[in-house]
Amino acid sequence: MKKQSGMSLALVGLFASMPSYATETVDLDEVEVRAHYDNAIGSSDAASEGKVNASLIKSRPIARIGEILEFVPGMIVTQHSGSGKANQFYLRGFNLDHGTDFATYVEDMPVNMRTHAHGQGYTDLNFLIPELVSHIHYKKGPYSAQEGDFSSAGAARLHLLNQLPQGIASLTVGSYDYQRMLLANSVGLGEGHLLYALDVNHYDGPWQVAEGVRKYNGLLRYSEGDAHDSTTLTAMAYHNRWNSTDQIPLRAVRSGQIGRFDAIDPTDGGDSSRYSLSFNKQHRDQHGGWQMSAYAVRSSLDLYSNFTYFLNDPVNGDQFNQSEKRTMLGVNLSKSWLGELAGLTMENKLGIQTRYDKLSPVALYNTVNTQRISLIRSDKVEESSAGLYAENTVWWHEKLRTVAGVRYDRYQFDVKSSINGNSGNKGDGITSPKLSVIFGPWANTELFYNIGKGFHSNDARGTTQTVLPGGGVATPVTPLVSTKGSEVGVRSEWIPGLQSSLAVWQLDIDSELLFVGDAGETEPSRASRRYGVEWNNHYVVNDWLLLDMDLALSKARFTHTDPAGQYIPGAINKVALLGATVTNWGNWFGSVQLRYFGPRPLIEDNSVRSNSTFLTYARVGYRYNPKTTMTLDIFNLFDRKASDIDYFYESQLKGEAVPVNDIHFHPVEPRAARLTVTYQF
Repeated sequence: MKKQSGMSLALVGLFASMPSYATETVDLDEVEVRAHYDNAIGSSDAASEGKVNASLIKSRPIARIGEILEFVPGMIVTQHSGSGKANQFYLRGFNLDHGTDFATYVEDMPVNMRTHAHGQGYTDLNFLIPELVSHIHYKKGPYSAQEGDFSSAGAARLHLLNQLPQGIASLTVGSYDYQRMLLANSVGLGEGHLLYALDVNHYDGPWQVAEGVRKYNGLLRYSEGDAHDSTTLTAMAYHNRWNSTDQIPLRAVRSGQIGRFDAIDPTDGGDSSRYSLSFNKQHRDQHGGWQMSAYAVRSSLDLYSNFTYFLNDPVNGDQFNQSEKRTMLGVNLSKSWLGELAGLTMENKLGIQTRYDKLSPVALYNTVNTQRISLIRSDKVEESSAGLYAENTVWWHEKLRTVAGVRYDRYQFDVKSSINGNSGNKGDGITSPKLSVIFGPWANTELFYNIGKGFHSNDARGTTQTVLPGGGVATPVTPLVSTKGSEVGVRSEWIPGLQSSLAVWQLDIDSELLFVGDAGETEPSRASRRYGVEWNNHYVVNDWLLLDMDLALSKARFTHTDPAGQYIPGAINKVALLGATVTNWGNWFGSVQLRYFGPRPLIEDNSVRSNSTFLTYARVGYRYNPKTTMTLDIFNLFDRKASDIDYFYESQLKGEAVPVNDIHFHPVEPRAARLTVTYQF
């Protein structure tokens, strides 16, 4: 296999004027077919950066769409509520809640929702159809000038296919009344292609209160052009309704009051929708290139939850409704130039990213059996931002290149609140410098050093709040919270067939966001430091067998001393992901994945900890003919009793005289099977 040794794969073949060490090309077919990863030498600016191709994505089972992010090495995706809600994410010592500090994009559209009704950075991927994902480009740490808000722990950019080689019609049936139908195809239209897809899903789950998921996804995507000039226009539609079994108190299960799959409040659930239109145009030539994208998103959510039961209201209970209606608009522009300075090859890139969110309104209500009985607060919010970034790449030598960048982000918040004293305007800006140094390759091995600053934004309502909803004085939060990270890493292909990377990293955050049980949301907390090590391995044994092993260890602590303790609740410290994928063993194919994430502190003094979770997924498939395949997926193969997530907080059950501090957990689903028949036409 040829290896590129001087610059990123994105520039291969585009800059014919570059020195020979920067234009040696990669056999892309071999990379995709044999390795499923575009992580070859010369393709990344950090040991922890990479790209996963569709060939691997389609070969492994996922129980819920959010688990597509588990293709990011070290990422764990779980759930603490119904299937229609955004997943829970863990990475690099973080309980990322529903997406805070990990930025996710689909075709340049941000998925993270800021000033969200349920949680800052809310990342709901339920609108995505996994069969249409062409690749995932992931990064970790605040080292890329292209990445802004929510990207301190990392970022993933998911890209869609422009066309299908054949149409797809598939039917899936499985345990607990799982049903899914997918129809997708592409046809020629004018000078391009039109891709269309319809995805319908129903699921009840193992819960005593059936989820009753009713999910509908649709997509239309027009594309034309080639690798040098391309244009896409994409329309996506999503709607979902579900009942949810939220986390439950451990004491109620141990006493026999409820079972593991029961609910305290059987009326919890939600209704969510998302409709989007996005446009992307790009041009590349021997002098550089430019890219322009624009998007419009209309979304809504009504979420009904009860995490504390009868703590605040012994008569009606504590169920609340988090509601929002959102319009999101954005435009991104970037341009790159190839040139020379003192005989050194150089690429410069300049970009701007703009975004506008209008929430009308974002509101919180007290409810009983999903019926609103009182308003807690309602806010109309307009939040706008612009991020300007510049990046300079210099090839100092065939064994040395640097990537220096800087970005400046400016935010403006306008809040009109139902609570007197909480309305207002606030603005803030932040500068984030970045630097990456890449040495090598020597013996198909590269060395990396990365350092940079990043940030996450806080909820706009908190920036102007001076009065608590229940009365009392509130202190406005800092709008933009700074982070600083660094990493030393190595990536090697010295052993034939093995891609291996090792990264040692550190990340400091000026303010944590922690889950608050009785509010059902996150709130700012103390500054923190995390550090750890990641070791990722992808080994192509032969033409039909791929082995993966990803290991991650981390330590997370608050840096400001407090009598409560220094541990960060929910911070994950051990992750192991092991996998084997069989692609073409005659007519058979399949995979098995083992996923482990270790025990976590649930309270600042570490006196209460969660248990570890170990799960196994398996797939066996058979190709009857070139057009027809049958696939059997089994989730939680060994039927382990474990938790998807654990919290420790105060709640009160009906009949309890006083509140009780307890572990509240959401169990992993028991062993389940799903059978899929796919016909290509």
